[in-house]
Amino acid sequence: MATRREVFGAGITSVLPMLPGIAPFGVIAGLTAIGTGLSTTQAMVTSGLIFAGASQLAMLQLIADGAIPAVILLTVMTVNLRFAMYSASLAPHFQHLGRGWRFPLAYLLVDQNYATSIQRFLHGGPDGRVHGHWFYLGGGVTLWLTWQTSTAVGVFMGANVPSGLSLDFAIPLVFMVLLVPALRDRAHVIAAVTGGLVATLAADMPLHLGIVAGALSGIAAGMMSDPRTDQDRDS
Repeated sequence: MATRREVFGAGITSVLPMLPGIAPFGVIAGLTAIGTGLSTTQAMVTSGLIFAGASQLAMLQLIADGAIPAVILLTVMTVNLRFAMYSASLAPHFQHLGRGWRFPLAYLLVDQNYATSIQRFLHGGPDGRVHGHWFYLGGGVTLWLTWQTSTAVGVFMGANVPSGLSLDFAIPLVFMVLLVPALRDRAHVIAAVTGGLVATLAADMPLHLGIVAGALSGIAAGMMSDPRTDQDRDS
């Protein structure tokens, strides 16, 4: 049977192929944080508190647009709704742990760590569930260190960029790069097109709620066009 150290190492190994794709986004997040007027300390504290790339970038865009804190919080919560489903999926595998474990594990819940861990829990047989939280911890800590380090690099670079050089273009560019590979079927395309169209048309909504409106519209459109949703209704 594998030891805790071996399982922890396996968790690290499982996310290593993802790190070259994560690090550039962390650098851009750091750059744009400085570009929106945050200090180096504020940028790093924000990165540490949120630790969720998509919502972090959305938050920075809203800060740049001058949105009020309540709207920023609502947007971050909307973007992170998927983590509620992730949590429900992982809960049976961590229910034997005390709060001293579950709280830090919840903090480390990101897309990549969820994907590798749930595959191990569901398809690894009994061996895949032994010390499963150590596997999850190994992947989560590795992803966290990579994100914070790359963000710090971006913050340092941004602090040395001339004040007259705008970095606002970086956030939409990153979301475009993240979006295109995710369009795997018809429902995804419909969700993306609907969300983008609504967000564009609602760009002048009061309180900068256009992003929230676009996100909710995209989710609704994607669910309505997903064949699995129709099957669930018929069953």
